[in-house]
Amino acid sequence: MSPELFVLIVHHVGDPAEVEKHTPGHIAYLEKHHAAGVFVLSGQTRPEEYGGVILARGVTRAELDAVIAEDPFVRSGVSEYTVFTMGARRAHPDVLKAIRGEIR
Repeated sequence: MSPELFVLIVHHVGDPAEVEKHTPGHIAYLEKHHAAGVFVLSGQTRPEEYGGVILARGVTRAELDAVIAEDPFVRSGVSEYTVFTMGARRAHPDVLKAIRGEIR
Protein backbone atom coordinates (compact mmCIF):
# COMPACT_ATOMS: atom_id res chain seq x y z
CA MET A 1 0.00 0.00 0.00
CA SER A 2 1.35 3.43 -0.92
CA PRO A 3 1.71 6.06 1.79
CA GLU A 4 -1.13 8.55 1.78
CA LEU A 5 -0.47 12.22 1.99
CA PHE A 6 -2.40 15.41 1.74
CA VAL A 7 -1.67 18.25 -0.65
CA LEU A 8 -2.86 21.52 0.87
CA ILE A 9 -3.22 24.55 -1.38
CA VAL A 10 -3.39 27.81 0.56
CA HIS A 11 -5.30 30.55 -1.29
CA HIS A 12 -5.02 34.14 -0.07
CA VAL A 13 -8.45 35.74 -0.26
CA GLY A 14 -7.82 38.78 1.93
CA ASP A 15 -6.11 42.09 1.39
CA PRO A 16 -2.34 41.59 0.97
CA ALA A 17 -1.65 43.96 3.89
CA GLU A 18 -3.86 41.79 6.13
CA VAL A 19 -2.11 38.64 4.91
CA GLU A 20 1.25 40.22 5.76
CA LYS A 21 0.01 41.08 9.26
CA HIS A 22 -0.64 37.40 9.98
CA THR A 23 2.50 36.01 8.29
CA PRO A 24 4.64 35.73 11.49
CA GLY A 25 1.89 33.67 13.16
CA HIS A 26 1.53 31.53 10.04
CA ILE A 27 5.28 30.85 10.00
CA ALA A 28 5.16 29.77 13.66
CA TYR A 29 2.22 27.52 12.78
CA LEU A 30 4.21 25.92 9.94
CA GLU A 31 7.24 25.39 12.18
CA LYS A 32 5.08 23.76 14.87
CA HIS A 33 3.58 21.23 12.46
CA HIS A 34 6.89 20.57 10.69
CA ALA A 35 8.46 19.81 14.10
CA ALA A 36 5.56 17.47 14.89
CA GLY A 37 6.20 15.60 11.64
CA VAL A 38 2.80 16.35 10.13
CA PHE A 39 4.06 18.81 7.50
CA VAL A 40 6.66 17.29 5.20
CA LEU A 41 7.14 20.25 2.88
CA SER A 42 5.82 23.80 2.62
CA GLY A 43 6.49 26.84 0.50
CA GLN A 44 5.08 29.87 -1.22
CA THR A 45 3.77 29.88 -4.73
CA ARG A 46 5.19 32.18 -7.37
CA PRO A 47 3.81 34.80 -7.59
CA GLU A 48 3.67 34.89 -3.80
CA GLU A 49 0.31 36.63 -3.54
CA TYR A 50 -1.50 33.44 -4.57
CA GLY A 51 -0.57 31.59 -1.38
CA GLY A 52 1.33 28.38 -0.79
CA VAL A 53 1.48 24.61 -0.86
CA ILE A 54 1.91 22.19 2.05
CA LEU A 55 2.39 18.41 2.00
CA ALA A 56 1.08 16.70 5.13
CA ARG A 57 1.12 13.10 6.37
CA GLY A 58 0.46 10.89 9.36
CA VAL A 59 -2.97 12.26 10.30
CA THR A 60 -6.58 11.53 9.46
CA ARG A 61 -8.59 13.99 7.45
CA ALA A 62 -10.46 15.05 10.61
CA GLU A 63 -7.16 15.66 12.40
CA LEU A 64 -5.88 17.60 9.40
CA ASP A 65 -9.00 19.78 9.41
CA ALA A 66 -8.28 20.62 13.07
CA VAL A 67 -4.68 21.50 12.15
CA ILE A 68 -5.87 23.75 9.32
CA ALA A 69 -8.31 25.52 11.67
CA GLU A 70 -5.32 26.57 13.82
CA ASP A 71 -3.67 28.54 11.00
CA PRO A 72 -3.69 32.28 11.77
CA PHE A 73 -4.39 32.91 8.09
CA VAL A 74 -7.59 30.84 8.36
CA ARG A 75 -8.61 32.20 11.78
CA SER A 76 -8.31 35.77 10.45
CA GLY A 77 -10.17 34.96 7.22
CA VAL A 78 -7.35 36.03 4.88
CA SER A 79 -6.74 32.55 3.44
CA GLU A 80 -8.62 29.37 2.60
CA TYR A 81 -7.38 25.83 2.02
CA THR A 82 -8.13 23.32 -0.72
CA VAL A 83 -7.09 19.79 0.25
CA PHE A 84 -6.36 16.82 -2.00
CA THR A 85 -5.58 13.31 -0.80
CA MET A 86 -2.84 11.56 -2.73
CA GLY A 87 -1.33 8.08 -2.68
CA ALA A 88 2.43 8.47 -3.19
CA ARG A 89 3.40 5.73 -5.63
CA ARG A 90 6.55 6.94 -7.32
CA ALA A 91 9.17 9.14 -5.71
CA HIS A 92 12.81 9.25 -4.78
CA PRO A 93 13.39 6.72 -1.96
CA ASP A 94 14.35 9.47 0.51
CA VAL A 95 11.13 11.34 -0.23
CA LEU A 96 9.11 8.18 0.42
CA LYS A 97 10.97 7.67 3.71
CA ALA A 98 10.07 11.21 4.78
CA ILE A 99 6.43 10.72 3.83
CA ARG A 100 6.34 7.51 5.84
CA GLY A 101 7.90 9.32 8.81
CA GLU A 102 11.05 7.19 8.73
CA ILE A 103 13.31 10.27 8.47
CA ARG A 104 12.92 13.89 9.43
